[in-house]
Amino acid sequence: MNDTPRNPGSGDAGNQSAVNPDMAALHDASIDVSPQVQTRLAAVMNVARYHGVEMNPETLRLRPEDPSPTPPMLIDWLREAGLWARGVPMNFRQLTKIEDPAPIVLLLDDGGAALVVGRDREKHVLYLRDPRGGLHDPAVAVDELRLKQVWSGATLLVRASRNGVGEETVFNLALLAKMVWSDKLILRDIAISSITLTLLSLVPILVVMRTIGTVLQFHSTSTLNLVILLLIVAVIFEALLSWGRKLMEVILAAKLDARLNLMIFDRLLSLPIEFFERQQAGVITSKIVQVGKVRDFLTGKLMNTFIDLFMLSILLPLLFYINATLAWTVLIAASLIAAIIAVFLRPLGLMTGRIISAEAGKGSVLVESIYGIRTVKALALESTRSADWDRRVAEVAELHVEQSRLANWPATLSMPLQRYCSYGAITLGAYIALHTNNPVDAASLTGFMLLGGRVAGPLVSMTGLLEDVQNAQAAIGQVGEVLNRPNEKYALTHGLRPRFEGAIEFDDVTFKYEGAKTAALDKMSFKIPAGTMLGLVGRSGSGKSTITRLLQGINRDYSGAIKIDGNDMREINLRHIRKNFGMVLQDNFLFRGSVRDNIIAGRPGLSFEDAVRAARLAGAEEFIERLPNGYDTFIQEGSPNLSGGQKQRLAIARALISDPKVLIMDEATSALDPESEALVNANILRIGKGRTMVIVSHRLSSLLDCDLIMVLDRGRTMDIGTHYELVERCAIYRHLWFQQNRHLSPEGSDNAATKPVLTQGH
Repeated sequence: MNDTPRNPGSGDAGNQSAVNPDMAALHDASIDVSPQVQTRLAAVMNVARYHGVEMNPETLRLRPEDPSPTPPMLIDWLREAGLWARGVPMNFRQLTKIEDPAPIVLLLDDGGAALVVGRDREKHVLYLRDPRGGLHDPAVAVDELRLKQVWSGATLLVRASRNGVGEETVFNLALLAKMVWSDKLILRDIAISSITLTLLSLVPILVVMRTIGTVLQFHSTSTLNLVILLLIVAVIFEALLSWGRKLMEVILAAKLDARLNLMIFDRLLSLPIEFFERQQAGVITSKIVQVGKVRDFLTGKLMNTFIDLFMLSILLPLLFYINATLAWTVLIAASLIAAIIAVFLRPLGLMTGRIISAEAGKGSVLVESIYGIRTVKALALESTRSADWDRRVAEVAELHVEQSRLANWPATLSMPLQRYCSYGAITLGAYIALHTNNPVDAASLTGFMLLGGRVAGPLVSMTGLLEDVQNAQAAIGQVGEVLNRPNEKYALTHGLRPRFEGAIEFDDVTFKYEGAKTAALDKMSFKIPAGTMLGLVGRSGSGKSTITRLLQGINRDYSGAIKIDGNDMREINLRHIRKNFGMVLQDNFLFRGSVRDNIIAGRPGLSFEDAVRAARLAGAEEFIERLPNGYDTFIQEGSPNLSGGQKQRLAIARALISDPKVLIMDEATSALDPESEALVNANILRIGKGRTMVIVSHRLSSLLDCDLIMVLDRGRTMDIGTHYELVERCAIYRHLWFQQNRHLSPEGSDNAATKPVLTQGH
């Protein structure tokens, strides 16, 4: 079977030129690297174009001195572009067996790459193309021997992304059951071992029932020894089989736990920020941990119930065979137990829901107190928080006592019936043997005594399964309240991924926060070209931070249109936006780890030199070098070993590390001391070079270098212009300026005001 060599770029009408567009893109991106690196990048870009995605080589930020990009770097690059990518070691034979016509990237030993565009199984050759060549250059047939001389097996497989296809599955019991069923082989082995264990547990009973009378009657020591040997072998085999089944159950539970944790964390991260702003962290955490109860139910009680069901299918016919009268009494007793439990199911289910809610409230107090421990200590709130905690603990304790009191009733009422199934039936059998004409031999009574107790247990556990199902459903409901909310999954995995220049346009944008009576933005319109440094000023509540939230895609339920470089923001991939938009907040969070790790958090593949360059640009280098271990200094949770100004400069460096085309600074210098603010302001022009900047600040002096300053009031644009122009014509801006600079006279203020250095853009 032959595969015709296919041009990976032939599906794109714009690629019909004889000039390789990937090499042109590398030239346009001004990437001056070795030919091997260019070949590797061109190969990846060629495959991406086959799948309809245009790659931007600038996002790799390669330098001439860098070695050839590693497979992990290329995979991250492809995944950021929305493609599925995986690096695998392969051999020549595996490549010839692949049916997919999509090109495959071979990473050559010299740092270059080649594209597999076809295969001929009869001739045992692969058709390779040089990514640097023209698109109409013929593919070259290469056999296994020649390929091994330049290639050791490193391969990149690339496909269109599998993420976000179709509607996301609702988190419920059916989804969890499907996840368990995905391990069919383990379930099959557990079922086989469980059936075998059930049969092994019956063998000793049947052997004893049939042979013990003969042994005692005829004093057959040899028969007794044989029975003992058989029982020992059965017990040893049962122990080994039980150990194996338990190990398989642990493996099944561990795999399910891993899948659940990955899915839950992925869904949590895809929830919009608005959700976390409205919900308490402790409540979210308490609800999420309920999934452990569901996992235990699926891999424990539910599985054991199916095992018990199989045991009943064997035991009940056997009991009826031994003595139908006694078997009927056991069955009736077990049915009464089931009826008693069924009566209490709904009240117990409601109580379980109340306990889960109370536990969530208690967890919220704990998490909130730990997270805000600085405020608790600073304001001496220990007694207040302790009182709140005591009240929550008392509430949970009372509910547990109430639940235990309620659960005691079915246990107490069913206990006599359970005891009857265990040893009451044999007493009834003895009575029947003594007072009726229906004799029952001792062996049958012995067997019935041994088997009757085994029937009651499974019947009770099967009826108790209904209670467990209710508890599991209550837990799933709590988890589903978090995970089944509308999320950003589709926006994070779909949409355009254009190359940004930084032009921003708001066209009649109106936005209102949930529950608010007035609009935060009211028919706002403005337009700034790429590379503009825009300052946003206005009184509190005028809409400055709302603009930055909309630019980040945090809130997307606005009317009107927001365009980036002419593209509607709703049509652009949300992750792509946030990757290319840097954000510095007033209060920034630093992760546990070193200073260097925090700076390169958004781009973990970057080097130490990149971290130093970003720190220098943010004005953080001077204080980092004074830290005990410099860039390796460990930052604890809450950053207690850093000042507010130092944290802020690290946050600015972290935003700059990815070289964003748009940088948003929302009150980024408000927490800085005058010296730190002066350092950042001195670097503003350097920071803004080659990118669009949106700066929100109450301190108008920090906006003097902006190309444009937009004055907001009650969600509307009142004026836009340079500092000098606004002092002249905008009453709101003039009032704010003189309010902050009272030492300046109105006449002298204009002369004192520094005119913008950069070119104004309208």
